Amino acid sequence: MTGRWHHLAMGTLVSLLVVFAVAWLSERPAWQSLPEDVALIRLSFTQSGVRNCRARTEEELAALARNMRQKQICDRRRAPVYVELDLNGTTVLARDLPPTGLSGSGPSRIYQRFELPAGDYDIALRLRDDPAMTGFTNTAERQITLEPAENLAIDYDAEAGGFIFH
Repeated sequence: MTGRWHHLAMGTLVSLLVVFAVAWLSERPAWQSLPEDVALIRLSFTQSGVRNCRARTEEELAALARNMRQKQICDRRRAPVYVELDLNGTTVLARDLPPTGLSGSGPSRIYQRFELPAGDYDIALRLRDDPAMTGFTNTAERQITLEPAENLAIDYDAEAGGFIFH
């Protein structure tokens, strides 16, 4: 009986040591993802470019079976999405985002990080998802103040009205 209590006491002691060691190691070493006085801007979104569509002629429609008569025919491949980001009047990103997928029918995606000194910034964003347009589909301008270690996320949602700052 005395051997059993000895084993229980030793097991409890070892368990407590492991728990305290894990708790101590979870605090040490101190880790910081960004240097001091640096903030982060993340531009991350998914957007589908337009498809090239045309109306079928009456002759084309007549040659098709009734259940196949769609008035419009569209290419499978989507157009690339073009995005620009300016910080304080300087363009830091200008990129065509190609469509994803084997046949180019998926949405265009971007994830870009910008580590910046904390401070005030004028941000201008421009997006074009239709290359036939001369201008931009959506634009946004904001004045922001980034605090040290702040993380600003910029998303795009056409249904919500465009660029979203989190």
